[in-house]
Amino acid sequence: MHTDALGDAAPTRERDQHFMRLALEQAHIAVSLGEVPVGAVVVYDGQPLAAAYNRREIDADPSAHAEFRALLQAARALDRWRLCGCTVYVTLEPCIMCAGLMHQARIDRCVYGAADPKAGALGTLYSVHEDTRLNHGFAVSAGVCERECSDLLRSFFVGLRSKRGEER
Repeated sequence: MHTDALGDAAPTRERDQHFMRLALEQAHIAVSLGEVPVGAVVVYDGQPLAAAYNRREIDADPSAHAEFRALLQAARALDRWRLCGCTVYVTLEPCIMCAGLMHQARIDRCVYGAADPKAGALGTLYSVHEDTRLNHGFAVSAGVCERECSDLLRSFFVGLRSKRGEER
């Protein structure tokens, strides 16, 4: 029986919502810095191991996606590149770069909030997690806290468009 920070045998849905809310906290940090609001948390053994938010603009780094940064932190914390036993919680469906990193890191599972119709690589445009040509697959759970994740992204982009309109 699985036990974790939420108590003995916390149901998966409840546990997923708990950790997705931690990822949402990271996304709110991104908003406060003017970054696209995506947050990620890596969980190992029922405990948060790493947390990050988008920093592409701040760092001028195309790889500074929330889940990419969180996976790097997790690898350092565990002192290994194989992240077997880890679940990644991310507020937006990972792109092909991040899904590829999850594949390479050998994660067990990814849980995401909002689907990404323009770049989603875990079921929307691509299905990296279940591509049988690859040497590793992982489970995916979509739509956890979907409304909160989608609303945060939508309001950010509405505000951005409004700001750009005012500057013209």
